Amino acid sequence: MKRVRLGVFVLIVLIAGLIVFRGAGRWLNREDSLAHADVIFVLGGGMPQRAAEAGQVYAAGYAPEVWLSRPDNPSAELAKLGIRFVGEEEYNRQILIHAGVPENVIHILPGPVVNTEQELQEAASELRREGKTSVIFVTSPQHTRRVWTIWQKLERNDPRAILHAAHADPFDTDHWWRNTRDVLSVVRESLGLLNAWAGLPVPPHSN
Repeated sequence: MKRVRLGVFVLIVLIAGLIVFRGAGRWLNREDSLAHADVIFVLGGGMPQRAAEAGQVYAAGYAPEVWLSRPDNPSAELAKLGIRFVGEEEYNRQILIHAGVPENVIHILPGPVVNTEQELQEAASELRREGKTSVIFVTSPQHTRRVWTIWQKLERNDPRAILHAAHADPFDTDHWWRNTRDVLSVVRESLGLLNAWAGLPVPPHSN
């Protein structure tokens, strides 16, 4: 009888584990309903899908401005070699313009950022400096839950944040284990969430 109970327990655990495993991609996608805000903010990475999605959100009239972060890059080192480096923010700016967003409403944050935590801190500082009270964050589907979690941890949702996923992103929420790109995304997002839940003990970079 004890063996039967143990077997049933193990089976239940395995089934529960399988359900959690299969549902991880969909769980990471935490998207809000769109609403009007002061700013659309395109998080770094996921090019060109994130910027293209932001262009669509702007065209739908949800916010009057689109902001871009400035991911850290090797431009200074390359300049010493006489090589010109074009940053991701410039490509995103061009994508937005191609999508019909006027140049004068596109704002690139001045400070370089190395990860999501620092990016959100820069966004919050700039939003407060400009007197903005709400923002639509556009990012990849699997990144939305981590962005929301870090924003709550750092800013307590003040300014108010709306999370919106780039729907053209290739991440497969229902079958993420079928290719290494999506598997690595789930692992990265899971580790980032653990860091956020632990109070962000792992810093953006070491000095």
